[in-house]
Amino acid sequence: MTNDLYLGIEIGGTKLQLGVGAGDGSPLVALERRTVDPTRGAAGILDQMSAAGAALLSRYEVRSIGVGFGGPVNAATGCVVKSHQITGWEGAPLRDWCQTTFGKPTVLGNDCDAAALAEARFGAGQDRRIVFFITVGTGVGGGLVIDGHLHGAGRPAVAEIGHLRPGLQADRPDDTVESIASGWGIAAAARARLSGEVVTPFDSLRSEPRRQNTLQRLKRIADAAEAGEEYAADLWARCEGDFDRLDSRAIAQAASDGNELAREVLAHACQALGWAIAQVVTLVAPEVIVIGGGVSLIGESLFFNPVRAAAQRYVFPPLAGSFEIVPAVLGELVVVHGALALAQLGKHQTAPI
Repeated sequence: MTNDLYLGIEIGGTKLQLGVGAGDGSPLVALERRTVDPTRGAAGILDQMSAAGAALLSRYEVRSIGVGFGGPVNAATGCVVKSHQITGWEGAPLRDWCQTTFGKPTVLGNDCDAAALAEARFGAGQDRRIVFFITVGTGVGGGLVIDGHLHGAGRPAVAEIGHLRPGLQADRPDDTVESIASGWGIAAAARARLSGEVVTPFDSLRSEPRRQNTLQRLKRIADAAEAGEEYAADLWARCEGDFDRLDSRAIAQAASDGNELAREVLAHACQALGWAIAQVVTLVAPEVIVIGGGVSLIGESLFFNPVRAAAQRYVFPPLAGSFEIVPAVLGELVVVHGALALAQLGKHQTAPI
C-alpha cells in the first residue's frame, strides 16, 4: 500500500464531493460534501471547490488531483465540453483552473469513466481483464476498462452505450437506448401510457389461443381494458395526478406491487438495455458488465434478471454464457475513488494525462 495521498473530486449536477485517499481503493482519509446550487452555475461550484479543496489541502499533503466531471470532457486539453445540468461549463479549462488554484498536477476525466475505473480496479470488476461499466440513472453512460486502464484516451467519446440507436428506424440523435432505459425514459414512457399517446397490449392478449371464438376474445379485450384503467388509476394515485412526481422509483414500486402497466414499462426498458449490452458483448467480449446508478437499485427481479435475459437473447451465440452482469458495489463514492485512481495512475508523468 502506498503512503502517497491524492485528492479526488466529483463534480455532478446536484452534488460536489472531494475526497483524500491513496487511490488504491482503500477507505478515504477525509471527505467533503457540498450540495450544488444550479442557479449559481459553474462559478458557484468553483467557489465551493476552492473552499473545500483549500480546507483539505491545509490538513493533508497530496501529490496530485483527479477530477470526475459530470459531462463530456476533453482530457487531452483539460477542458470541459459541456454540462447537461449546469450552465457556464462550456469550454471551461477546468484542469488549468485546478492546477492554478491548488498548485497540484491535475487529471480530468468524465465521471462515468472514473466510476468505470474504480469498479474495475477495486469493485465488482476486480481481477477481471475486460470490464464494461454502465450507469443507469437520469441518463445511461458507459466506460470500458482493459487491464486496469480506461480505453479510449484521446477520443471524443467512447463506450457511450446509452447513445446506441435501437434499430434502423432510430434515425434521430435523441432516439436512443438512453431515451428508453434511463430513469427519465422510464418515467416518460409511463406518462405517455397514462396520456394515451402509446397503447401496448398486455402479454395475456398477445398469447391468446387462436381457437377462441369472437365473443371470448372480445370479453378478454374488455377485461384487459378494464384492468388497464385500474393500473393507470393506480399510477395516477401514486403521483397524486402530478406527472412530475411519476419518476422511475414510483414506477418500480408500482411494478413491485403488481401494477402490470408499470411492469410493462420496466420490461421494455430492460429489454432495450439488454439489447445494448448484447451489442457491446458481441463487439468487445467483456468478462463482466457492472451496472450502477439509481435505476439499477430496482433490484434483481425487476431489473437485473430481465436485463440478463435480454442480453443472452440478443448476443452473438458463441458468446452467450461467457459474461456476467452484476451490480456495482462502491456506492456513492465510486466517482471519488475513480478520480483518485486517475490521479494515482498519472503520478509518474511530468504532465497531466
